[in-house]
Amino acid sequence: MREQLDKLVGEMVDKGIPFVDAQREFEKRFIVRVLARCDGSLSRAATALGVHRNTLSRKMVELHLKRTT
Repeated sequence: MREQLDKLVGEMVDKGIPFVDAQREFEKRFIVRVLARCDGSLSRAATALGVHRNTLSRKMVELHLKRTT
């Protein structure tokens, strides 16, 4: 996994993607994936992510993510 991540980071740096954009995209995809695994449950997803449910809700608003279930 480290090799894949290193390769991805290298590609993003080579393409000139700003850190803030890379971080935002990572957060969006990570949260969406965890929510899918938790069948859309914010409480379970927050626990899996190690954050408070309110923090997850705020982050979803910030990232313009909608609840699917």
